[in-house]
Order: sequence, then structure tokens, then C-alpha cells
Amino acid sequence: MRVALTIAGSDSSAGAGIQADLKTFAAHGVFGVSAITAVTAQNTTGVIASAPMPADLVTSQLEAVVSDIGVHAAKTGMLAHAAVVHGRAERHRPAALEGRQQVNDRAAAGSSRPRSLG
Repeated sequence: MRVALTIAGSDSSAGAGIQADLKTFAAHGVFGVSAITAVTAQNTTGVIASAPMPADLVTSQLEAVVSDIGVHAAKTGMLAHAAVVHGRAERHRPAALEGRQQVNDRAAAGSSRPRSLG
């Protein structure tokens, strides 16, 4: 089975972020794995609160998934802060994800939430 990695924030209403990505992967017969960059408390009317994950924890999630399960494709969403972007670019793109399909969903801001990349 093909494996797709989503690197994004968690949306508690499941309308976006990791939850939506994993549902989309499953609908297309792809096994989804994830690295969570931020956690949000949100519903259909907007974001109530959010907190970024530490960059080293995001990196650890990526290393754990890539080294054990493997990845055929990757998608990024809300990366939360510059340290996560830098960590992904420096530590994972060249080695673990090179030659694989990648989708970069530039989710730095949305219509119902404040700017999410700072």
C-alpha cells in the first residue's frame, strides 16, 4: 500500500489540517501518516485557541514515521513557525523525501483563522 505523509496542524473540527488530509488519503486508498505542527481549538465559526508544537518534536515525529513506515509522498499544510519550516527543509527533504511526490499547501492564513505562520 502507498503511504502519504501530512505535515500540518490539527483541526479539532476535522474540517482542515491533519484530520482532513488523513480522510482524503483514506478515500483514495492511501495509508496516511502524520506529523502535527500545531494544535488548534476550532469549530466551523473560527479558531478559539492554538499552540505550535516545538520544532524538535515535529522533527522527531518525522524521523519516527519515515524511518519505520516509509513515505511515498508528502503534503505540507500549516507549518506553524519558521523553525519547523527550517527543520523540515534541512533534515528531511534532502534525505527521506527526495524523489517523492510533494504537495506544499501554503496554509499560512485562512478565512476563519488568524495568520498561522510567525
